[in-house]
Amino acid sequence: MIGTLIIIVVVVAVLALVLGGIALTRSRRRSGGTTTAPPTAPATPPPQAPPAPRAGPAGPEVAAAPAAPEAGPQPELLGDEPLGAPPSYRSRLGGVRGLFSGAVAALRAGRIDEATWESLEEALIRADVGVSTTGVLLDELRAKVQTREVSGGDDLLETLGTSIRQLLDSVGSRALRFDGRADHPDVWLFVGVNGVGKTTTIGKLARRQSAAGQSVLLAAGDTFRAAAADQLAMWAERTGTDIVRGAEGADPSAIVFDAVQRAAARKNDLVLADTAGRLHTKVNLVEELKKIRRIADRDPGNVTEVLLVLDATTGQNGLTQARQFADAVDVTGVVLTKLDGTAKGGIVIAVERELFVPVKLVGLGEGPDDLVDFDSEAFVDALLAAD
Repeated sequence: MIGTLIIIVVVVAVLALVLGGIALTRSRRRSGGTTTAPPTAPATPPPQAPPAPRAGPAGPEVAAAPAAPEAGPQPELLGDEPLGAPPSYRSRLGGVRGLFSGAVAALRAGRIDEATWESLEEALIRADVGVSTTGVLLDELRAKVQTREVSGGDDLLETLGTSIRQLLDSVGSRALRFDGRADHPDVWLFVGVNGVGKTTTIGKLARRQSAAGQSVLLAAGDTFRAAAADQLAMWAERTGTDIVRGAEGADPSAIVFDAVQRAAARKNDLVLADTAGRLHTKVNLVEELKKIRRIADRDPGNVTEVLLVLDATTGQNGLTQARQFADAVDVTGVVLTKLDGTAKGGIVIAVERELFVPVKLVGLGEGPDDLVDFDSEAFVDALLAAD
């Protein structure tokens, strides 16, 4: 009897627990309560960062996810894009013009006194016209003032501009020489130390000459700096021109020779050849440039330009470089890069007076069309203009 009662009690307790649990669940559902089940995953997973590349035996493994875009603007293709309008000298030569602003203001006010002469002399020297050239210019002006050929500040300013233009225009033609003989491609060699902008100059000229209707071939003759050949290859791609390059450390003369042969076979009009830009004071390197010059001029080659590229921001140091290269490879013209970014623009005057080599091209900006023909009239006007 007692056992039966115990069984009945246990059954009743179990039934009570079951019924209580059912009632509790119904109550939670009616009141909006949460259950212990894991939450449902969202339909669209949040974006995940691409996995980092895993290093393998053959170098970094490319992740399957699309790579993030590289920082900075990517170089655009320029092949068939028409040339833009050239920048004006006045808009780009604010640095050097600022040096002359005090003297120009004094002359515009009509004064010609000792303070005016000192201000003008300081401006010319600080602009890297050079002590010798500055002395010549000022001596001529003082003589004209004493003989009353010049009277008044405006007259003196105009006479100074005329003197500078005459000095600049006394060195011969600034035109880039292009013979255009059949089966004899013209070769333009570019020389200068590292960092002056030779490779960029070649790329911009390739764009210019291609737009003028010439078939251009580039020669990566700077084989001692891998980045130079890579940079020139980039310009070849951007401008739609062919390029001849070799392995790092290869004989640069052989590269230039091969480029000339290919240009003749493919009927290219013009070969633009880069050269190594190491220190100009090394005798063996100067001899190497002479060798490149000789080989580039062998039939069917026809060297019509040897262009020395100088960084205008180096001022008188650039003049020292110019003397060395001019003695080594018979420089036919000068390219002054970065003229827009310096107050030492007077180096144009010093180069032409002391080397008697024409400045043919100047860089007035970083854009692909900012390498322009040197214009002495526009240069002097920008130099002595009142802001």
